[in-house]
Amino acid sequence: MPRSTLRSRGSVVTLRVLAVLAVLCLQACAVAPSSSGARVVIGYSAWPGWFPWEVAEQQGLFRANGVDVELRYFDNYTESLAALAAGEIDANSQTLNDTVASISSGAEQTVVLVNDNSTGNDKIIARDGVQSLADLRGKRVAVEQGTVDHYLLLLALAEVDLTQADIELVPLATADAVAAFTEGRVDAVGAFAPFTSTALELPGSRAIATSAEFPGAIPDHLVVRAAMAIERPDAVQAVVNSWFDVLDSIRADRDAAITVMAARAGVDKDQYGSYESGTTLFTWRQNLDAFTPGTTSQHLNYQARQIASFLVNAGLIETQPDLSGLFDDRFVQAVDR
Repeated sequence: MPRSTLRSRGSVVTLRVLAVLAVLCLQACAVAPSSSGARVVIGYSAWPGWFPWEVAEQQGLFRANGVDVELRYFDNYTESLAALAAGEIDANSQTLNDTVASISSGAEQTVVLVNDNSTGNDKIIARDGVQSLADLRGKRVAVEQGTVDHYLLLLALAEVDLTQADIELVPLATADAVAAFTEGRVDAVGAFAPFTSTALELPGSRAIATSAEFPGAIPDHLVVRAAMAIERPDAVQAVVNSWFDVLDSIRADRDAAITVMAARAGVDKDQYGSYESGTTLFTWRQNLDAFTPGTTSQHLNYQARQIASFLVNAGLIETQPDLSGLFDDRFVQAVDR
């Protein structure tokens, strides 16, 4: 996957600025360009959990569900977040961390679908000699501040009764963080695939924690403008229906689907296949379970509160945002399964 197409998984500091500007733009312009017609514009970026949208388009599944969809691919993931916040697109594929950060800055957004959970494609990787998480005490750890990998790092440290204060955090963009690690300037790095593959090329390096050990901690979603869910529920329903149709299609002919997704990612089929187990595409039943209110990390309402606390404690947002209305499960509930 070429680095020019990789999502950065959102610097929340940058995102806060973009979201504020987007809200100001909406207040001044009072118009959302894509809301005026029948077409639904969906943004997405380079992540295995979002490439199935390309399959849906190529197989005509949106048309089959009676909705006119324009997929808008963003080389820069952060730009897709700003586009949704500004109303330039109707929906976007984004992490729960970034959605919580957006609404904390005034954006009005609703999660209508769980695309996937990261189940291993996010990793904390340490150099030779650092055998475990406990060994990170006093060590230099590079990670992009405010991202899901920063969040994963703090979750992992808590498992061994450590906090961020017990390490020397080196805040760098993911690509730079991995470079610092491979050049020996830091002792560990938090990163996502395929950057993880680069980090693991360092002799003696190893993953000492992965997202597989924290089920539900890093979910990815289809997020729509709140007005879209209210004003055009039939269109949102058709898009959600198309998602589950494409999952059926992938199961029926995996090779054909991987051909499409690998081409969109810019990698060969074997390389794309190596990322599959680290990203779990969510079935209808898994969606229902995630949307159901609960008290574990696999429930979205619980995970959103945890993420909001993380963002506040990290100084990336000022106060806990209002999470009421963030999740709307009626579209998943209405899918004919």
